[in-house]
Amino acid sequence: MFGYYWLFKPRWYKVMFRCPPSLVLTLILRLAVILLHSSRMGGPLAVSVLICLLTSSVGYPLLKGKPDDKHFNHVRNTTSKTTELATHCTADGFGAIMLDDKGVMHFFRDEYVWTGFHGLAQLINETWGGLDGPVDAAFRVHSKEQPLAHQRMFVFKGSQVWSFFEGLLVPGFPRNISLEFPGVPDNLDAAVECHLGECKTESVIFFKDDTVYIYSPREVPAVKIRHWTALGPCSAAVRWMEKYFCFKGVNFTRFNPVTGEVLSPKLLDTRDYFVRCPGRGHGSKQNYSHSSIINRCSGQSFEAFTSDDKGRTYAFRGGWYIRVDSVKDGWHAWPLNHTWRTLHGQVDAVFNWENRMYFIQGSKVITYVTDQLYIPVLGYPKSVHEELGVTGIDAAFTCPSSSKLYVIKGNTLTMVDLVQSPRVARDNKTIAISQVDSAMCNEHGIYLFQGPHYYWYKDVAELEAATELPKIGIVTTQFFDC
Repeated sequence: MFGYYWLFKPRWYKVMFRCPPSLVLTLILRLAVILLHSSRMGGPLAVSVLICLLTSSVGYPLLKGKPDDKHFNHVRNTTSKTTELATHCTADGFGAIMLDDKGVMHFFRDEYVWTGFHGLAQLINETWGGLDGPVDAAFRVHSKEQPLAHQRMFVFKGSQVWSFFEGLLVPGFPRNISLEFPGVPDNLDAAVECHLGECKTESVIFFKDDTVYIYSPREVPAVKIRHWTALGPCSAAVRWMEKYFCFKGVNFTRFNPVTGEVLSPKLLDTRDYFVRCPGRGHGSKQNYSHSSIINRCSGQSFEAFTSDDKGRTYAFRGGWYIRVDSVKDGWHAWPLNHTWRTLHGQVDAVFNWENRMYFIQGSKVITYVTDQLYIPVLGYPKSVHEELGVTGIDAAFTCPSSSKLYVIKGNTLTMVDLVQSPRVARDNKTIAISQVDSAMCNEHGIYLFQGPHYYWYKDVAELEAATELPKIGIVTTQFFDC
């Protein structure tokens, strides 16, 4: 029997149950036949192995899939008859919401869990080993300084916490909350991770009644108590696409994870934004023109692209923006004021320099600090000519670690040294391309966008020296996985 030990090693177990069900069943049956003819105990052993593998294959948790256009994954549902009547579209809301290590969102209520944007109900104890519902809170760890803990999921119930990674319960769990998170109380209402740069350090925000416990293990004291009266209690919380959401039953609001300030003008319904329900959805009544703006694959041109000092890449169109670099958590268009609170309407160009993001709108420029979230800089807007020494901009870009701003107008490339005061436009160059919609420079090179197409250059010298256009690229294919 020891000759078959390899079959039960964890890696083989995980690989087998990620195979198509038909292939898994075929392998199991063939194995049973081999065992049946290979030893005296073949008959009993074959039956035992067959039963073990068949029952194990049904309950493998956190099945993964490919992200769809609604920012969640297609997940194969292993729904039993006992879950057929459970729906995520009632007014009950959820007890906990969490992204897993693959970017799939899970919604917990009572003894059920829904996986993805439109997944069917599953029993928690059938899909999350060792855990029974209901659960109190859940979050996904973000700690790149601790690779073994990074992307682990923590689920809280009563006085205990469970930890999962890649669909499996981490050895040593469940544990008491007081041991894993000293200073954090039992019977929580909600929890959400806060990333470095959005909070001062890697932290976890715990909610219980009207008290907030900010757990930052690298600070002294490790737990800070806050009372965010404007936000109030949260029944669930989640970080998604660099935004923080507090759920109050079926409704939710955005909040600032540092101050607790409420960022949404009114409560919104979860069924219009986070789960798909018949006849609902915040975009269901929009016209075709609006749909082409927020649909990343529509082929409509973007007014601006930019990549900031932290590697966050944005595409702007029609008063909305899409994060280009966060495909793991899905694709979604947001109004500009979701991230840049005082910014509205169409932008003409965007560039970054020294932890600041500059937005050009007509003859005005608006600036935001990019340290934690995006904070408007006092004294703006200013005129483009006053701030940059130029008049008229089709596109603009800065390259990483450079103070040189390049402005494109028609087929003219102009350089402005941002260190100088006052700033003066100089070094005008004629380039091979004209009528550019937007431009961006990052560690991979320079991208000039024109309608649904883009052109790539290794650096500014190559752009200035080119006498003809380089190979054409498709924006939706290269940047948006369409």
